[in-house]
Amino acid sequence: MTELVLRPLADAFMQVGVYVAVMVALFGWLRWRHGDRVTDGLTSRPRLGPLVGALLGVSPGCGGAIILMPLYARGKVSFGTVVAALAATMGDSSWVVLAWNPVFALKIHALLFAVGLVTGYVVDALGIDPARAVNHRVAAAPAPAGLAAAGGPDLAGSRRLLGGLLPRVPASTAFWGLTTPAFAVSVPVVFQLVDPGALTRSFGGVDPYLALGVLGTLTAALIFAGGRGKLADDSLETAQPRSLRETLRHSAHEASFVTVWVAVAYLGWQVVTTTTGFDGSQLALTGLVGVLVGAGIGLIPGCAVQIVFTGLYVSGGLPLPTLVANAISQDGDALIPLAALRRHSAALATVVTTVPAAAVGAALLVLL
Repeated sequence: MTELVLRPLADAFMQVGVYVAVMVALFGWLRWRHGDRVTDGLTSRPRLGPLVGALLGVSPGCGGAIILMPLYARGKVSFGTVVAALAATMGDSSWVVLAWNPVFALKIHALLFAVGLVTGYVVDALGIDPARAVNHRVAAAPAPAGLAAAGGPDLAGSRRLLGGLLPRVPASTAFWGLTTPAFAVSVPVVFQLVDPGALTRSFGGVDPYLALGVLGTLTAALIFAGGRGKLADDSLETAQPRSLRETLRHSAHEASFVTVWVAVAYLGWQVVTTTTGFDGSQLALTGLVGVLVGAGIGLIPGCAVQIVFTGLYVSGGLPLPTLVANAISQDGDALIPLAALRRHSAALATVVTTVPAAAVGAALLVLL
């Protein structure tokens, strides 16, 4: 029971969740303090659009890409800028690989940045932009303190679609209360700085890694359920937080969202391998078929399925070309507010990012 169920649940929080929480809070704080500088610089230098779009997209999570969507809806940035961000983003799956192997995460994000940059400039060079077919654009308005505060029926519709995702304060407080000691225990255990057995004996026979990990995952599940299990954990509101408290609340939800789906992947994989002996080598996810499947799964909006897919790679169930094809193709949660603002642009953007996904994945098959 412990190894089959409890251990995967603990690993999801201790190996991924606590690190995701710390990193999400850090990036959320940076967006809170400096987000307006990024967007102001972007709108004043349109030729740098795809470059900045790729930089925003490649940042972990979905918030960097999301803040571009209302700018595109107002005609402030090009379609290539949006495509660059969507191709470069790995969504919340980036937290999984970043927590698992930071060096590997750096390499794959460098690749995503390059692909997003090239794709964005190619799209602009070809003059592709569905919004040009529309006779009028959303009227430009002075940028508010947070982009989410902008009025207009499109943004209101996006808020209705994505609102209500923040957990209640007691739940997020409990999450951070668990994350602090869990991080202190996880670092020496995960990086093999201490003997887990000795650590257990020092706590009177109680394994702090297992106990904190299971409690952390269960708390994350409660926060996830409090958000009604939405597939999207980022919205226009949370992409540009207006206070430190709001940043911490959203960070708790985003980390919980990732933790829950990582737990699903870990637990499911453990059950399958234990009960059937299936180790992933039997999956039809290798070769060109695997690349196409990975790119196809990337078409699914949101991060939940993509997190599970990335979790399979971390567990050893997927080859690298399949993961890369999925990482380039997926658009994370940024596609959802874009769909609320510009349906046709969202549909075309997700198809466009699938093309380099399949091409790069196939190239890796040849090179590796």
